[in-house]
Amino acid sequence: MSRLRRIRAEANADWRSFVRRRTAVFFTFFFPVILIVIFGALVRTDPGSGGGGGLFAEAPGYYVPGYLAVVVLFTPLSRMGSEVARHREGNRFEKLATTPLTRGEWLLAQTVVNAVIIGLASLLILALVVVLTGAEIVFSPLLIPYVLVGVVCFCGVGAMLGSYTDSQDGAIAASNAIGLPLLFLSETFVTTEQLPGWFEPLMNLSPLTYFARGVRAATFPEAGVGDLAGLEPALGNLLVLTVLAVGFFALGAWSIPRTD
Repeated sequence: MSRLRRIRAEANADWRSFVRRRTAVFFTFFFPVILIVIFGALVRTDPGSGGGGGLFAEAPGYYVPGYLAVVVLFTPLSRMGSEVARHREGNRFEKLATTPLTRGEWLLAQTVVNAVIIGLASLLILALVVVLTGAEIVFSPLLIPYVLVGVVCFCGVGAMLGSYTDSQDGAIAASNAIGLPLLFLSETFVTTEQLPGWFEPLMNLSPLTYFARGVRAATFPEAGVGDLAGLEPALGNLLVLTVLAVGFFALGAWSIPRTD
């Protein structure tokens, strides 16, 4: 069996497993919808007050990267973390070691499924943001690589969480403990001006920061995102995010145990 066929077979099996778990399907799409309804449609402040006016004081289009980050960040972290932990508890990696499927191929197959799920959720989010909040955004083709690269990055992180925690519950708890701070401290919903000056360099350590800045530059040029590495901001941030994604994916594949 060729590498492509092995990856496709594993991806098909994982997709069928996902759609059978109706609760997982429901909350994967329901959680970001609730977030948009609460913060985008119900909690409204004056966009003219600027970043110093509190949370959600910017124009609705400014927060599109934050809404997308909910699924690009949390879905891979929780799904990959719990999936790897579940495989460890069931001694499935020991069985996997007897097949031609490598750890990298297994992780790639899981990432493909996550990319499909998150791609569908992202389309729903963009539609709801425009309808419910009246956001005026540019539907840039760069959104597609940003979502895909973000999924690759955080699937790698999720695989590491599942490899080093002691149970599925531990993996989910770890994903929430890491995901929540990243979600609000990576230039998604909280602007740089609302944070202490000494914290800004720490934001540059988060892959989600480059996702947020790049998506914002591509969809909401009025935000005035600065150039990065001499490149136009949408491309420069995508380049940095891609490098980080390759590194985290490689670390995630390496972390997956050969045996249990």
